[in-house]
Amino acid sequence: MKIHKIQGDLNTEITSKIKDYCSIDCEMQGLQPGRDKLSIVSLTFDDENVYIIQPNKDFKAPNLVSILENEKILKIFHFARMDVHFLDIYLKTNVKNYFCTKLMSKLSRTFSSFHGLKDLVSSYCGVKLDKKFGSSTDWQKGLENISIDELNYAAKDCFYLKKIKDSLEKILKRENRFDLFLSTMKGLESRIKLDKAGFKDPDIFEH
Repeated sequence: MKIHKIQGDLNTEITSKIKDYCSIDCEMQGLQPGRDKLSIVSLTFDDENVYIIQPNKDFKAPNLVSILENEKILKIFHFARMDVHFLDIYLKTNVKNYFCTKLMSKLSRTFSSFHGLKDLVSSYCGVKLDKKFGSSTDWQKGLENISIDELNYAAKDCFYLKKIKDSLEKILKRENRFDLFLSTMKGLESRIKLDKAGFKDPDIFEH
């Protein structure tokens, strides 16, 4: 895995290489959009390179946005509900054509109650992730101040998503639940709109 640090935005050379899919993960200052800032975006579209992008203070990243809004490119997230919300708020983008591996896991792996990224990476990639940096890193510090260990943490959060997505998609199709998953993804768009409007959990569909 080769990590590339990018300040501001992807360049056109990189964006031109992204054709069919990309895996994306976001690191934030905290978990409350609006109060907490989008800090870095990790992106990969092959089995080798991960791009760690730290947006500038104006959050203008037209090349990255062009990928997020391209309906022909599948974006793979884990817990898309949070990442897409932050990308929407800060990059002013309407992310299109995306999958969430957490939802894929919950619909396919009904034999398990463990649907976190660490569990999925262990099950389908045979790798044990060290998640200690996720809750103890100030991702708002300058890109030059983020340590190698922290960069590796951020990179691995997107690096394995394609393999996980492919594995879970096979289970969903085997169990005739893939169409249900696609419907759930449409519902996720509505759930994010509810989040943005201030309607948090518990779910409004509950009694």
